[in-house]
Amino acid sequence: MKQSNQSLDQSILNKYLPHNFLAEKIVLSSLLNNTEILNLILNNLTIETFYFKNHQEIYKAIKNMYKKKIPIDLITLITFLKDNGMLEKIGGIKVLSELVYDIPDQLYIKDYIQLIKEKFIRRSLIHLGYKAINSSYITNIGLETLLHDLETDVLNLTTGIQPQNLLSSSELLTKVINDLKQKCLKPLLPGLSSGFYDLDSIIQGFQNSDLIIIAGRPSMGKTAFCLKLATNILQKYKLPILFFSLEMAKEQLIYRLLAAESEINNRQLRSGSITKNDWLILNKIIRKLSSLPFFIDDTPNLSILDIRNKIKKIIFEQTHLGIIIIDYLQLMQNSKFQNDNRVQELSIITRSLKLIAREFNIPIITLSQLSRNVESRINKRPILSDLRESGSIEQDADLVLMLYRDSYYNLNSTDSHTTELMIAKHRNGPIGTIKLNFDAEFTKFSEYKNNI
Repeated sequence: MKQSNQSLDQSILNKYLPHNFLAEKIVLSSLLNNTEILNLILNNLTIETFYFKNHQEIYKAIKNMYKKKIPIDLITLITFLKDNGMLEKIGGIKVLSELVYDIPDQLYIKDYIQLIKEKFIRRSLIHLGYKAINSSYITNIGLETLLHDLETDVLNLTTGIQPQNLLSSSELLTKVINDLKQKCLKPLLPGLSSGFYDLDSIIQGFQNSDLIIIAGRPSMGKTAFCLKLATNILQKYKLPILFFSLEMAKEQLIYRLLAAESEINNRQLRSGSITKNDWLILNKIIRKLSSLPFFIDDTPNLSILDIRNKIKKIIFEQTHLGIIIIDYLQLMQNSKFQNDNRVQELSIITRSLKLIAREFNIPIITLSQLSRNVESRINKRPILSDLRESGSIEQDADLVLMLYRDSYYNLNSTDSHTTELMIAKHRNGPIGTIKLNFDAEFTKFSEYKNNI
């Protein structure tokens, strides 16, 4: 088996990896002859995308010169390489002179850039293939770990080949001004609408890269509220939504969703005690929901790594993602955390979720339980310090919403259909309290109407 593996490696080494010398040379020559296309090339190619070592060193030097605001031409490049002891390593002045004097046709520069990237991806796939072959021979590596690592590598290759865009302050300001002009012409919410007018008027929708916490004591309707948010966003924007249900099986979640949308009691649905008219309503609801990109994952004990990989998979398949919902925070685990300190573990999880929201530039809504401290107070309306095992939850969250229903604690309440939604923290705006209607029979939230 070992001999077979060695012969395989040798056969690969005898072959050239995919590359295009001429395309690399043309791109480097273009950098020295036309600095106007500098940003185009820097925003699309990394040092590793070049195959030849001397081309990598030349491109690396040009990037460093750009960062240090050194004018880029033949003389300054020679000087920079010489001062850093790299001139002779890349082939001397002769190699650089050839780049300048062999002026390419820059009309097709984007095609040359794409060709270099394509060759790089092919080389990367070959390396991944080697890795898969070699790892498969090592039997002490678990199959699940092996497949997980390979999947991660492939997803990193498909999503991580683009470098980060480098924008100056003037470019950023120009972009912001253009956005403001468009918003003035056609006023829109800066974020995804929740579907609740009073809530949107305060938070201006759910913003990209925000971490949103929706907290409440058990039976306050956290899951039902998030399901309503999900359906509102799905119907308005048709954006894919990924719902991680760590507490409830996906079948149970669908029953909840059907009950709320059809206004047929959940017990009736689960027992099958539904009328012919109910079937007509259900068929209509099912057709509507089936056309929406709603993805539910009910894998228990998910870690941050699991969630991140599943997000990347959905983005790879759907090209984009609208919002992520996690039900709920305290059921998540950090696979690399060995300490018994649960507060510290949750702090790491919330920090990681915030980083994921920023990385993929999408809002993440996470449900959270409140501590029993609420029950010991006369006024049972929750406050930020009631966040269970809070740690850095309060610190990392951009928006904290808390659900409270007075009728849950006060059986004599005259307002049994009302739920208070308290905006306890709002990093980018005001806080306050709004009211929502809640129908306990169908676990359904709707706009507040005081005549119910």
